[in-house]
Amino acid sequence: MKIDAQPFELEFDPATTALIIIDMQRDFIEPGGFGASLGNDVSLLQAIVPATARLIEGCRATGIPVIHTRECHRPDLSDCPPAKRSRGNPSLRIGDPGPMGRVLIAGEPGAGIIPKLSPLPAEKVVDKPGKGAFYATDLGEHLAGLGTRTLIFAGVTTEVCVQTTMREANDRGFECLLAEDATESYFPEFKRAALQMIRAQGAIVGWTAPVDMILDAFAPIDA
Repeated sequence: MKIDAQPFELEFDPATTALIIIDMQRDFIEPGGFGASLGNDVSLLQAIVPATARLIEGCRATGIPVIHTRECHRPDLSDCPPAKRSRGNPSLRIGDPGPMGRVLIAGEPGAGIIPKLSPLPAEKVVDKPGKGAFYATDLGEHLAGLGTRTLIFAGVTTEVCVQTTMREANDRGFECLLAEDATESYFPEFKRAALQMIRAQGAIVGWTAPVDMILDAFAPIDA
């Protein structure tokens, strides 16, 4: 199959493709969560939920594995470096009690994926302590087991966890495609810059394309 992506056409095989949905968690997406406590406008991130849901359903219908990630830490914070917890001046810090339980702690309500994008029981969920989904997780082994060669990405935020994971994947030899309208940042100018960086110099990190263009590539061609 081919997608008329930027900066040039991407050819891929759905049988060796997987979708990774990055950190669509309540603490980042919903009012009152960690993202909002940092002074961010979470409505920007909420706006991508419909497109992300369409992408997930399209991949499920095509048989492409869907993988979800959650940025979260152990309750004792043993996997959270002090520098990460203390950085900035938020009203809430990682591990503090918040409106949705302890902030970014595994098993707490705020660390959960928003209901509209809930994983199916059989879908892989990766809890990651860092920005990238390959660091200190079994994602690499899981993808090797699937025989994956191409990764489609969606989620938040574009310039931080999404781009970090794409760069990790690129270094591991995967072809990477970012769904432009299924990713977002609290800072629109950061998203624009990240998209440009990803596809610069002949797709130095990967390709980008809108969700509908990706889904059109999945549609069967009438004889």
